[in-house]
Amino acid sequence: MVRANGVQLCVETFGGPDAPAVLLISGAGASMDWWEVEFCQRLASGGRFVIRYDHRDTGRSVSYPPGKPGYTGLDLIADAVGLIDALAGGRAHLVGLSMGGGIAQYLAIRHPDRVATLTLVATSPIGPRDPDNELPPMAPHLAALFANPAPEPDWTDRAAVIDYLVEDQRAYAGPDCFDEHSVRALARQVLDRTINPESSAKNHWLSDDADDGIQPHLRNVTAPTLVIHGTEDPLFPPGHAAALASQITGAELLLLDGVGHQTPPPSTWDLVVPAILRHTTP
Repeated sequence: MVRANGVQLCVETFGGPDAPAVLLISGAGASMDWWEVEFCQRLASGGRFVIRYDHRDTGRSVSYPPGKPGYTGLDLIADAVGLIDALAGGRAHLVGLSMGGGIAQYLAIRHPDRVATLTLVATSPIGPRDPDNELPPMAPHLAALFANPAPEPDWTDRAAVIDYLVEDQRAYAGPDCFDEHSVRALARQVLDRTINPESSAKNHWLSDDADDGIQPHLRNVTAPTLVIHGTEDPLFPPGHAAALASQITGAELLLLDGVGHQTPPPSTWDLVVPAILRHTTP
């Protein structure tokens, strides 16, 4: 447990603390567990000090009552800053997934001194939208699920909650990149580590947006940027990745064939891990 930004956050590290630090930032409602241990170990074996952590209301980090998050999006951003200061000497390579990619973009704009490089995975540009270049909408099957969400499970029924988590992951994954056996094992691990599963599923979506009254602009990102995105992402189709790569000066784009809106699956690690190691080489 690490105290950062005034709260207790659960953290796990891999590799030596003298190596360049890589902070892995998960998506909304996601604990550190979705950054799989072997993925973290591979990065650490490449000479990196890898930090994964539980957002508030996920895993073992500070938890709030269901439906009553005691924080805003700005607090989640400040949590990452606090961890960079506490564990990485004030500067880290950021790897952000989905909402975590939004946090990473915000940090690169507002706190450039703390960001060595930026790796954005399965995410979308923050800041003002260009009305002449609209981003593609989510896939029809996911839009239908948003309109008619699955019924909540009985949060005291372990088997029902695990099924709920597995089906949620299935909806976002690429059609050929969903391993139910491994996802179910991860879901069991997530549930066993989570203080309040109902809060974890709900509260990030109910917290106020990250808004400090100043519009962030991606043209202000100076950190070297790598964009990693699945070709079958149903939430943020690949046009979102193309927009990121075009708006951030010098950004590189790596597309993962057949991958959806998910943490890079093991089948991609031989490509993704070397790409991140190259990108984060001092």
